[in-house]
Amino acid sequence: MEERARTVLCGANSYDEKYYFNKRFDRLPLEVKQELQILCVSYTEDVGGILTLEFNEDGNLEFKVIADEGDYLFDEIGSVLKVKQYQLEKRELLEKLELYHKALLMMEEKKETK
Repeated sequence: MEERARTVLCGANSYDEKYYFNKRFDRLPLEVKQELQILCVSYTEDVGGILTLEFNEDGNLEFKVIADEGDYLFDEIGSVLKVKQYQLEKRELLEKLELYHKALLMMEEKKETK
């Protein structure tokens, strides 16, 4: 099996005050998309920086945090705590998103082999 690239699900940027959602996942229920938007935007409002939720090569969902080098308002400790909080509080949602992503990949692979 060939190695897969990382796939961004969604993200928020406190510097540009923007939210991004990958259209590849448009079939997710509206409530899930809204919950992801609230999660990402709340994170960047509380902590700052840029947060993306990305599926790694194995299909696991990871929180990726980036802060500009000169951003002295970025709360590094708060960032770690907030990510851990979300991982605990949203565990069920995150696990279901991983399953959805893996199913989506299998469907795409099946289409490619036809």
